[in-house]
Amino acid sequence: MSARRITRTRLFAATTVALAALSLTACEGDELTGSPAPDSATSATADVNNAQPAGSAKGDTDKSGSTGSTGSDGSNGSAGNDKASGSGSGSGSGSDAAAGTGDGSDDSDAGVPGECSASDVRITAANAPRPINHLLLTATNTGAKTCSLPQYPAARFGEAQSVPPVAESSKPQSLTTLAPGESGYAGVRLSSGDGSGENGYETNTLTIPFEDGSIATVKLPSGGVYVDTALTVTYWQTDASNALEY
Repeated sequence: MSARRITRTRLFAATTVALAALSLTACEGDELTGSPAPDSATSATADVNNAQPAGSAKGDTDKSGSTGSTGSDGSNGSAGNDKASGSGSGSGSGSDAAAGTGDGSDDSDAGVPGECSASDVRITAANAPRPINHLLLTATNTGAKTCSLPQYPAARFGEAQSVPPVAESSKPQSLTTLAPGESGYAGVRLSSGDGSGENGYETNTLTIPFEDGSIATVKLPSGGVYVDTALTVTYWQTDASNALEY
């Protein structure tokens, strides 16, 4: 074999060994670097696209309406902003209901007459023909408004330190209310008819206080009246005959 051929053969063998070494190095490099498979890369990209911000709930992006897209019902995406922010055409109705549309006045006592005072009524006293020893009191509304009399006249005859008892059996179902010009009536038993009363005395003065502190002075029949421990009054009545039944 000639020297030139031997040289070519050695060169070819060296080249083959070098190529094999390069191929082996490339394979080892792939194994060491651990390059991800194409499918893994695609999956990772999809996960990134579908990721939500930390703490956000699914569908938040739909509620925000930031994309401005049209929803399945044909409404514009901006409606989502209205729902999320709490704004909208109905936002004021709750405050109106809570605040109330009235003027703040209390009408619970509307139409209920007030209490009569001494300046609203004129009270007269007259001897009753019967029963004996009875006085009839008449209270007439001389004012311009309807008012209610007290339950009964707290009559004070002369210098009496206490008011007479009231006949409970004469109590009406409600207070006696007087329109302008109307009158109410009360009966007064001045003394016992059989002389069983005690501590009797004669007087010509009578005062009747009202709930507001005002006091009516009543003129008694001429010569005054005689009272004793039998003194009793009735509740105010709307009928004079009822006031003299007790």
